[in-house]
Amino acid sequence: MHVHPAPPPPTGRPTADLPERPHRPTMRRDLTTSATLALTAVPLSLGVALAAGAPPRAGLVAAAAGGLVAGGLGRARLRAGGAAVGLVAVTAELVQRFGWRATCAITVLAGLAQVALGAARVARVMPPAGPAVARGALAGIGVTIAAGQLHVVLSGPLPGNPWAFPAELTRPSAPALLAAVCVLAVLAAWPRLPGRAGRAARGVPAPLAAVALATMVSAGADLPRIPFPDWHIAPLPVLPDGPLLAVCGAVLTMTLVAGMETLMPSADGHRAGEPDRELVGQGAATVVSGLLGGLPVTGGAASGAAGATPASRKSVILYGMWVLPCAALCASALELVPVAALAALVLAAGVRMAGFRRPERTWRRRELPVHISTLVTVALFGVLPGTATGIAVAALLSLRRLGRTRITVSAEREGHYRVAVHGQLTFLAVPRLRRALSRVPHGAGAVVELGGSFMDHAAYDALQTWSNGHRDHGGWVTTTGRTGHPVAESSDGHGCRPWTPWRNHHCVRPRTAAGDASGGGQLIGGVSAFQRDTAPLVREELARLAREGQRPSQLFLTCADSRLVTSMITSSGPGDLFTVRNVGNLMPRPGDDAVCDSVAAAVEYAVEVLKVASITVCGHSGCGAMQALLDTAAPGADPAAPQTPLGRWLRHGRPSLARMQRIGRLGRGEVALAERPVADDVERLALVNVMQQLDHLMAHSCVARRVAEGTLHLQGMYFHVAEAQAYVLDQRSRTFTAVRPEVLDAV
Repeated sequence: MHVHPAPPPPTGRPTADLPERPHRPTMRRDLTTSATLALTAVPLSLGVALAAGAPPRAGLVAAAAGGLVAGGLGRARLRAGGAAVGLVAVTAELVQRFGWRATCAITVLAGLAQVALGAARVARVMPPAGPAVARGALAGIGVTIAAGQLHVVLSGPLPGNPWAFPAELTRPSAPALLAAVCVLAVLAAWPRLPGRAGRAARGVPAPLAAVALATMVSAGADLPRIPFPDWHIAPLPVLPDGPLLAVCGAVLTMTLVAGMETLMPSADGHRAGEPDRELVGQGAATVVSGLLGGLPVTGGAASGAAGATPASRKSVILYGMWVLPCAALCASALELVPVAALAALVLAAGVRMAGFRRPERTWRRRELPVHISTLVTVALFGVLPGTATGIAVAALLSLRRLGRTRITVSAEREGHYRVAVHGQLTFLAVPRLRRALSRVPHGAGAVVELGGSFMDHAAYDALQTWSNGHRDHGGWVTTTGRTGHPVAESSDGHGCRPWTPWRNHHCVRPRTAAGDASGGGQLIGGVSAFQRDTAPLVREELARLAREGQRPSQLFLTCADSRLVTSMITSSGPGDLFTVRNVGNLMPRPGDDAVCDSVAAAVEYAVEVLKVASITVCGHSGCGAMQALLDTAAPGADPAAPQTPLGRWLRHGRPSLARMQRIGRLGRGEVALAERPVADDVERLALVNVMQQLDHLMAHSCVARRVAEGTLHLQGMYFHVAEAQAYVLDQRSRTFTAVRPEVLDAV
């Protein structure tokens, strides 16, 4: 089919029809991010190696392996790995006990165990107590690291026990203490520097600025300096010479801490999108690092200290390539850095790990005893005893909650009683339940309120047996949940799920005169069903949103097609999505003729006011707007069609049409579906249109600025209506990949 090209835009105006250069800004951002991470990783890696009693080069080898190996595996967005801060105390103990070469062998074995756990997909089957225990364990490790580095910061000896403070620490070295204070002050103040000068200064990583200032302040003082690493070939690891049980315990401890630090990062707040894949990547990096004489590797070691997460896999690989050359080029400067400055850097990392983040959530989930007990036990006795203690405390608390059930009986009026159950109904509460129910007289009415969220079979049998017997004696029983509504639906109620399409469903139509099948009746029937079935369940949440205001995390730009139910395909609820819908899911570029400010205003409000973290452009199959665009370009098309409101609006889709004409029917690598060929021109144009509208989004200054800052992520999506299948765009390969159910399990 011959398609007439779209008319050229007026001279001097920007146009989306010109060939794009998408890779240049991305490459510039990757280079900047990787350079920042490399400059951050060098001093931090040296500090971790010195704190662990390892050769200084071991930290640099770990950083290089964390970038090259972990970043090169798979398509997962892995964080910049580096020398494991959380394993400083563990590694130091192993070096003292087995020696450095045996510690490298333990590192290799721990990496292999980590790879095996990731391949077995253990990250998605972690027990419910896992996050609370992991946070407490990492906090305890952070306390141990901070306490251990106080010796070096105060220029005292470094005993085996970090809690055994010698008397010499009461007379600290003034130059060492000054250098450490400079490092800690810069790390605390750097993110808060005001004004334009502060923003420019923050282009330099805070750890690098802190170490540079401490080096200048301590110049000329008699302080221990960094011994620059000797770059000879490291000898191969040797198996530890000791009891097998002790070696297995060391491997287990290193694997456990590395896994927790990778999957439950506390430094940068980043959540891995594919935790099992990240576990495999960081484990493989640990294996390579151990074979080359390096420290264990964990995710986020460099990015957490830099205050940023890499935007792409390419930036992680570049970071790994630049660590060793950066250290070699800065060799003369590194030899001037005092050891106390690096100790302060590691101390700050330990304090970050020990930080109590989101205490209100921990308190609300009643996890504070688990957190505190794990923290204290890890800090005093080690990782394995502390983790076991945390799991034991979590189990005891769960049993206590199951057995702590309060049941009250009150007479509201004559012949009417209320039995309120506060807590979970298990076999432990059955005796109390029976005693309480026996206080309801025969023939009276009773409302049983179940305030908990769980009832086991023994409690259900006891309640059901009593209810049947009470009804046999002439009484009535109603069982309600926490919302006050009956637990069992009446026989005449409809059974539609919330996601069931209401079109032509008689169960939501009001009873009207015969033959009245108006759309308005269907709509009011659906609203009535909402008020009856859904409103009681969401009223409390909507009341909270009304008080606190909306704080959505995502902007969802999609088509106005009635078949696209955004809340259904994204499993979202009130307050989750800020949604913009229009014909063809179009995003007009700024400066276009007759531009519609409505969509741009919504985007600006979402980006600048609501501070959303991501914007998704979602197209769909069988889109009428895409078909209309193809029809306007067909031979013999009506030239007056663009003068209608719909035609004027569809002009914003012409860049997508022109882009599809350039790439041709085969796509030329520009657009593809991973699992199958593109069906027809309508589907091809819908896919191209998603990519084009993402480019239009980047033309808006507020979006481009947030993306450059790394605080906003753009993604494309395509929904095939007949397949009920969502596809997500990989912008580098320009391929739409189907979202599978197992992705949810890995998150």
